[in-house]
Amino acid sequence: MEHHEQDPAASVFSLTQIRHLMRVEFSRAQRYGYPVSCMVCGIDRLDNLRDLYGYEFRERVLVDVVDLLQNATRTCDYLGRLVDDRLMAILPHTTRAGAEVTARRLIAAARTLAFEAEGHGVVITLSSGISHFENENTMFFDSLVEAAEIGLAEATQEGGDRFVYRSPGPLVGNPSAPSSSGHH
Repeated sequence: MEHHEQDPAASVFSLTQIRHLMRVEFSRAQRYGYPVSCMVCGIDRLDNLRDLYGYEFRERVLVDVVDLLQNATRTCDYLGRLVDDRLMAILPHTTRAGAEVTARRLIAAARTLAFEAEGHGVVITLSSGISHFENENTMFFDSLVEAAEIGLAEATQEGGDRFVYRSPGPLVGNPSAPSSSGHH
């Protein structure tokens, strides 16, 4: 997809497209027995940044974060924009460990992005929720997406600038479900 400077959504799949691609990739993973990971990312305090520095600044941050995601993922990965300016990456043939490495790399790289607003530097941070399918640990792709979204919510509630892994399946939404978090 071609990158458009003014519209961060133009270089990633839409919500409808990314959900369709997730469904297709999940079906392939089930059929052929390979892992697939789902990562949902959010820019920490993006609404506050918009309120402080305006809509154009917010869009500039989104464009740079989309570029960051595109540079940190493989050409076979899929990137999409969800509601509330969250971004989802579908990572075929990627284990939990591989998804965690990607999340750590993205979170660290986001801290290095340089923004200036009203004459001073602004640092942003990124949070991510991760889930993965491997060895038939879940039946439905929606469970994978939901687990990653829950992980993102937990990462944000814990202060951001981190990722949280959530296991998909019947344990989603259950506080005793296996999870882990990474803050680096």
